[in-house]
Amino acid sequence: MRFRIFYFCKFEQNFAFSPLNRFEVRSLYGILHCGKRTIMELTKKQNIFSKYIGDKAFYKMVFAVAVPILVQNVITNFVSLLDNIMVGKVGTEQMSGVSIANILLFVFNLAIFGAMSGVGIFTAQYYGSKNEQGMKHSIRFSMYWGLAILVVGVIIFGAAGKALINFYLTDNGTEGDIAATLAYGTSYLTIMMIGLPPFVVSQVYAGTVRSAQKTLPPMVAGLCAVAVNLFLNYVLIYGKFGAPNMGVNGAAIATVVSRYVEMIILVIWCHVSKKLPFFKGVWRSLKVPLADCKAYLRKGSPVFFNEVLWSLSISMIVQCYSVRGLATVAALNIQNTMNNLFSSGYITMGAVTGIIVGNILGAGDVDGAKDTARKLMAFSTAFCTALAGLYIGLAFVFPDIYNTTEEVRDLATKIMIVAACFVPVEAIVNAAYFTIRAGGRTFITFLFDSFFAWVIPLPVALLMSRLTTLDVVYMYLIVQLLEIIKVVIGFFILRSGIWCKKFVADGAEQPETQPGPANEEWLVTDEQAADDTWLVKEDEQATVVEPESDFLDDKPL
Repeated sequence: MRFRIFYFCKFEQNFAFSPLNRFEVRSLYGILHCGKRTIMELTKKQNIFSKYIGDKAFYKMVFAVAVPILVQNVITNFVSLLDNIMVGKVGTEQMSGVSIANILLFVFNLAIFGAMSGVGIFTAQYYGSKNEQGMKHSIRFSMYWGLAILVVGVIIFGAAGKALINFYLTDNGTEGDIAATLAYGTSYLTIMMIGLPPFVVSQVYAGTVRSAQKTLPPMVAGLCAVAVNLFLNYVLIYGKFGAPNMGVNGAAIATVVSRYVEMIILVIWCHVSKKLPFFKGVWRSLKVPLADCKAYLRKGSPVFFNEVLWSLSISMIVQCYSVRGLATVAALNIQNTMNNLFSSGYITMGAVTGIIVGNILGAGDVDGAKDTARKLMAFSTAFCTALAGLYIGLAFVFPDIYNTTEEVRDLATKIMIVAACFVPVEAIVNAAYFTIRAGGRTFITFLFDSFFAWVIPLPVALLMSRLTTLDVVYMYLIVQLLEIIKVVIGFFILRSGIWCKKFVADGAEQPETQPGPANEEWLVTDEQAADDTWLVKEDEQATVVEPESDFLDDKPL
């Protein structure tokens, strides 16, 4: 700026401009200076816009992956909502018993999800690097891990299920029959155990194809399952079409049957489809290289324990709320049913973030992964903010559907309004979590998620429930406010860039005896999918490339 002023002053002196000419020159300088500043500001705004908003091709890719997952999640949770309403029409005790049993099943489901996700970060990068042998290894290991969790879960539920349900029941004088609630919850959990094996198998197959951006098979299988579940719920809960009136037990049987339907459809589809060649001959060998097993456990164990510990912390926080009485348990069940429906938004976007970012990192494009993660987080936050408005509107009418007391309805409405206000916050937290995990930074995700839950929200909830008489609505609000701390932590982790890393071998780096083409788009066309070389005996060699240093030694990218 000083140079420009000096230049015009010297220009005026040399040519002896008149006062009018001097004014014109100064005006011209001012116009040029302001114009440049305006252009710079517009350019800056455009850069900010392009930094967080993608182009048409970007959103086309996002919707191609997200829509099938979102549709499946929404329909599944919507049918669960109808299922919950059907049980709620029977009575408060039945609804509360099923709710508590589902809290225990929630821990099991998250344990399976954690195991599948831990291996899934390899599967996503295998797909991005066209490593077909690695995908087979990850499928096998996922199944072994899932079956191990299944055995442990069945033993725990069979031996201590009744005691665990009773842990959530507190008789403080509020309306409700504690003994009846315990009986309903125990019978529901016992029947639901029969549906755990197909759930595990379905998660192995669904997690694999989603990591490969093939989201249609799980969606179709899920839609068929929820249709069966909804029909059988109506028939068995209320005794329609000559069937016995089974109430809570009917709801459990319907869910179990629907899970077997989902498993059968998904397994047949995956092994028959020519567009999913990595399932061809996957069980002809049961081997997984020891080096890969170690890598899966090293990277996957933090994810697994994170999901287990996080789900346990959520269960413990719910138990802290439940000491306020059975009315609170019923109200939380109503709120959680609606919350599951709206949480489909940020859960889906979190899964999409993990898949797309993982694929991009597998292809070796670190800068592209960072840019994509930032835009996906912005989109997820905007989308979930819109969902929050709808959530608040429904909070005033949804509890009236249930056959319960006015106390429970009023309490459910208040808790739902609080939960709705924090949907955008959960969107940011989920996007950050899945982005960090996509780069294999599983120990960071462990600290970010479950460690945080056990160190901050859970102790606060315990203190409030045991040492105060604070209303459960205010307890819920305070616990939710603590999530803002995670938003800040997630922001700094993502900005540091330490989460970005590729850790699997490319398809071209595999041995020549590796079946299938190495340098072609082997997961796209039907002709390549039908290649008989998939049936060639594999050379079981490790498919994981270990980083040169641990993440604690890395510098920000």
